[in-house]
Amino acid sequence: MAYDLEEQEKLDAIKAWWARYGTLVLTLATVVLVAWGGWTGWKAYQAHRANQAMGYFEALEDAARLGGADSVVRIKAAAATLRSDYAATGYAARGALVAARALDQQGDVAAAREQLEWLAAQSGHAALQPVARVRLAGLLLDQKQYDAALAQLDNPPAAFAALFADRRGDVLAAQGKHEEARKAWTAALDGFSAADPLRQVVQLKLDALSGA
Repeated sequence: MAYDLEEQEKLDAIKAWWARYGTLVLTLATVVLVAWGGWTGWKAYQAHRANQAMGYFEALEDAARLGGADSVVRIKAAAATLRSDYAATGYAARGALVAARALDQQGDVAAAREQLEWLAAQSGHAALQPVARVRLAGLLLDQKQYDAALAQLDNPPAAFAALFADRRGDVLAAQGKHEEARKAWTAALDGFSAADPLRQVVQLKLDALSGA
């Protein structure tokens, strides 16, 4: 009898607890399930978009590699889609670099510049943005737009300081500012490791400048 009374007390306590907290527990459980479902759906959506972006990037690479009469149109179309619909993905940044190189090789310098200008303005692509800035500076140098080229080389990321200094030296030398070019190339030389092949290239530039 005592046992039955004890069991009844436990049941009454459980019922009282549920009456007090049951709604809260169900609400929390619902929130957790909804959040988990939303997170799972978001991950699936992101994976789907990444696959789509990869498809456009591969199409761009194929067009760049194969060339042909319609390659420029295909490259521009794929790059435009990556930039407009998948700008936050790494494929958009990589696509801009691939497209810029291919378009430049095809003789469409204006389109190549557009690709590099877009990526150079994308701070969200910190790994590849500096690459675009250096290449854009080189393109502007070829077009004799020296001030615009130098502007791209301001405030270089630490990892790209030597590369930026090398390109700055190129621009300054083209302007006839030999002493400033020497300083830039010396800074680049100090920044490259002894094993870096670019160090030899910079040294050749310095040697040529000394003999000029």
